[in-house]
Amino acid sequence: MKAPLRWLYSRYCLAVFALIFLVFFPVFWVLIQNKQWRRYALILNRWWAVLFWKLSFIPVKQEFRAPLDPNARYVFCANHTSFLDIPLIGLSRNLFVFVGKSSLSKVPLFGYVFKKVHITVDRSSLKSKYESIQRASLAIDHGISLVMFPEGGTEKKPPKLEPFKDGAFRVAIEKQIPIVPVTIPYNWIILPSHQGLMVNRRTSVAIYHKPLPTEGLGLQDLESLKGQVTRVIKSELLKHHPYGNQP
Repeated sequence: MKAPLRWLYSRYCLAVFALIFLVFFPVFWVLIQNKQWRRYALILNRWWAVLFWKLSFIPVKQEFRAPLDPNARYVFCANHTSFLDIPLIGLSRNLFVFVGKSSLSKVPLFGYVFKKVHITVDRSSLKSKYESIQRASLAIDHGISLVMFPEGGTEKKPPKLEPFKDGAFRVAIEKQIPIVPVTIPYNWIILPSHQGLMVNRRTSVAIYHKPLPTEGLGLQDLESLKGQVTRVIKSELLKHHPYGNQP
């Protein structure tokens, strides 16, 4: 796509994302006023994602290496290289909340909804990290899955994986629920985080790997579980980027 057309297309995709949110915002606002209604806000999140992908004309492919129970609780653990990772996983049929960085809460309107519906964490604050783990555990107790990006932010050299942080694995072990590795191989090409929201149109892919059980594991197994998830995602990335920037 030539530069002027790419710029116009990128602005179109951004407008689609924003306009869908503005249309949904009054409904979001009503739903988040009552804690018992917030589950419906999670369902609305999925419809936002569905409409975004359809109206942006970006093809999407979801691969499932094993069946996932839509009513089960999981910790989805994905590599993170682009802002598109959130709406891509947003297509999941499992009811879930994101655990995301606190800076998202500063975005006008969107940030208000995000911090009310999902979980924000300031990784520079031990108190914030502790509180986010507590909120994540509470969400699981209410039958809701989690989506966590254990690398943290998108500021890196994709497709290289950054070292995983412990939070996702700690929650999965403490709650004894399966952890699902998710590989997102191409979003860093479609919407690079360092190119000012410029979109390259190609298929966005999410690969959901076989859930890894945690029954019987303790915190002494955290590093082993983290290594297992890292190897699954890294191995899949190498299939898509055999000459990529992998360690």
